[in-house]
Amino acid sequence: MSHQLPDVQASQPDVTVGLSQVGVTGVDKLVKIARDGKRPLILMAEFEVFVDLPSGRKGIDMSRNMQVIDEVLEAAVAEPTYRVEDMCGDAAERLLAKHDYTSKAEVRMTAELVLKEETPASGLPTQSTTDIIASAVATDEGTREEIGAEVVGMTVCPCSQGMSASRARDVLRDLEVDDDTIEEFLEQVPQPGHSQRGHATLTVETEGSPDVDLIDLVDVARDSMSARIYNLAKRPDEDHMTYHAHADAKFVEDCVRSMAEQVVEQFDHLDDDAVVHMKQSNDESIHQHNAHAERVAPLGELRDEVEVADRS
Repeated sequence: MSHQLPDVQASQPDVTVGLSQVGVTGVDKLVKIARDGKRPLILMAEFEVFVDLPSGRKGIDMSRNMQVIDEVLEAAVAEPTYRVEDMCGDAAERLLAKHDYTSKAEVRMTAELVLKEETPASGLPTQSTTDIIASAVATDEGTREEIGAEVVGMTVCPCSQGMSASRARDVLRDLEVDDDTIEEFLEQVPQPGHSQRGHATLTVETEGSPDVDLIDLVDVARDSMSARIYNLAKRPDEDHMTYHAHADAKFVEDCVRSMAEQVVEQFDHLDDDAVVHMKQSNDESIHQHNAHAERVAPLGELRDEVEVADRS
């Protein structure tokens, strides 16, 4: 004899308070990113899936959430996607359609991408790792998608470098070197400053499917710091990285501003209402604390600010 199982989730809760996010986290899936003329990239991706919950409903249908995300992601494995943010948007829209009590559905994805490259001086093949960030939020008004990455690089403190340059200038004057030669030497040989391993995060969020190339975002984030770093480094590569980092010393704030300037230049095809999230966190070498700077702004606002800076 069969009996109808009660739908406990649909009952009214004891405390009628709505919730902005209810869902599942830590969902691991293999995802294929298609590439023209090349084999797809295979990612081990982790997903988070959320919907909002009205005050009159005890819980979401958790098994339905898992069914939706499984359907979408299994389809993505079978059919390689060119844009992981589109896959997140598809999942969010399906989630919204299957939950008639929700007004918003959100899907987030993180994964580690391995990129092949060459070392800067010796030209040896090596690999770098980048953390991909993709997400989408679907509502009745439409779907906003976000794509970006977190990368690692190197920064050098301009303040400590300035003190080293001042000390070098005093020593050279005591050795009776003329001022023009001193300044030429300091221009050619950047002085030491304390360095940090920097973590740059850059994402762009747009309405619908953004025309944003992930690798372009990765390049902007890596180039916003004093120097790129590489897993493999022979002595010429180490010299290259050290020199270029000290030749372009940057505060944590400078890194975020560099990202803003590059985004304005690189993504001039995007609408002003695209939202740019830029974050820099530096692991300090001579302090126990870390340095942090961040900016979230519509692209149109950044364009106005960069234009003012260029004119001044």
